This record gives sequence, C-alpha cells and structure tokens, in this order.
Amino acid sequence: MTSKFIHRPVLSVVISLFITLLGYIALKQLPMTQFPDIAPPEVNVTTKYTGANAEACVKAVVTQLERAINGVPGMAYMSSVSGNDGSSVIQIIFKSGTDPEIAAVNVQNRVASTLDELPEEAIKAGVIVEKVQNSMLLPKHIE
Repeated sequence: MTSKFIHRPVLSVVISLFITLLGYIALKQLPMTQFPDIAPPEVNVTTKYTGANAEACVKAVVTQLERAINGVPGMAYMSSVSGNDGSSVIQIIFKSGTDPEIAAVNVQNRVASTLDELPEEAIKAGVIVEKVQNSMLLPKHIE
C-alpha cells in the first residue's frame, strides 16, 4: 500500500492538499461556542497623580475611585496597586458570564460620577478605564 505513495508522489501531494483544504473548511465552520471565554472579564482603571507618592495617591485618588466602583453589577472582587511615581491601577474582576462591554460601561459611569472629588492633577493626567482582553487581542479603551 505504501509503495503506491512512494512511486506516485503527485498522488501523495494531491491527497495531502485535499485533506488540508477540508480541515480549513471545517475550521471556518466551527461555531464560536466551541471556544468559550475561560478567564473572567476584567476592567482596569488607570490613574496618574503627578507629584504624589504611593500613599498620597491611595488617599486622594484610589480610595475615592474604589468607593465609587464598589458594587458594580456582576463584580466579583477588586484590587489596586499604587506606585511612588503617582500611578495607580485598579483591577475589577467580574463573575464569569458577565458581558465585558456592559461591565466596562458600568465602571466608566461610576468613575465619571466621582471625577469631581479627585484632585485637579489626577484629572488633568487622566483617568483611563479599559476593558482587558484575556487573549492575544489588543485591549479596547473606553475614554
């Protein structure tokens, strides 16, 4: 049986290309439910408070934002990190099954409601709310 493929290499190439083509067609027709999201949705809020250390950043910016964000529908937990350069990141992890687009909009609305309580320098540098894609895709920014 294998001698047919050795003596007729064109037949071997044609069969290989045919199998590859069928595999490609089958892959394109798989429904997206075959590839579910495994990681829970995540939204990050990034701030920059120019001229402040980590402690001042936590007291003036992060605490205010955490109070506003706490209780967003579908939220599982929240964590924050502040650096001595005045930057801070608040990670909000949502329960699996939560729509990441709606979660990001809800967080953005909560952040917008507390902007007037933040220091002027933090508002000038910007408060960025971004949905994090836990895949190889680039994150989508909501500003």
